[in-house]
Amino acid sequence: MKITMVKKIFADGSPCKKCGEIEEKMRVAGQLQRIDRTVVADESNDQSEGMLLAAEHGVDRAPFFIVERDGVPTVIYTVYFKFVKEVLDAETSEEDEIAEIMNDVDLDFL
Repeated sequence: MKITMVKKIFADGSPCKKCGEIEEKMRVAGQLQRIDRTVVADESNDQSEGMLLAAEHGVDRAPFFIVERDGVPTVIYTVYFKFVKEVLDAETSEEDEIAEIMNDVDLDFL
């Protein structure tokens, strides 16, 4: 299995707030070592690898995760807690899941 995390950098060079929050949650939970690659979607460069991956997979927000397994179609996750449950086999609380869904306004669109 290969996992790619795509996070965003704004045109002014500032990092995506939601991407930073998710990355910190993963760091605290010891999940970052499960990520094989981290790619940047740079708003100021529509040819950046992250922007190209977003276009290829039809994703319009960050962060997102690309999960590739041999012999299985690639799966894209735009919801962190769903990714954690289905891919990392980690427990999440219903409260955290609801908070993320209700906080969709904090997602950064590409």
